[in-house]
Amino acid sequence: MKICQHLQQAVDMPANTPQGCEECLASGSRWVHLRKCLSCGHVGCCDSSPNKHATAHYKEGGHPVIASFEPGEDWRWCYVDSVIG
Repeated sequence: MKICQHLQQAVDMPANTPQGCEECLASGSRWVHLRKCLSCGHVGCCDSSPNKHATAHYKEGGHPVIASFEPGEDWRWCYVDSVIG
């Protein structure tokens, strides 16, 4: 099993926009599921959403770890190492 330093070092930041995806809220778009960046608290929509803002945030900013921002889900994903934790 691969050990991921990014997952081990990630700190849970408060959500910037707890009501939904930052970019979708600004543009009036819709989302399917939400993901929160553990580096800065950005809330973005998942890759099943039309705009895929969580992955775009990683590609633009390089913040490696997101967490599900869905009620009842408790998992994290490292983009760099493609590992779930």
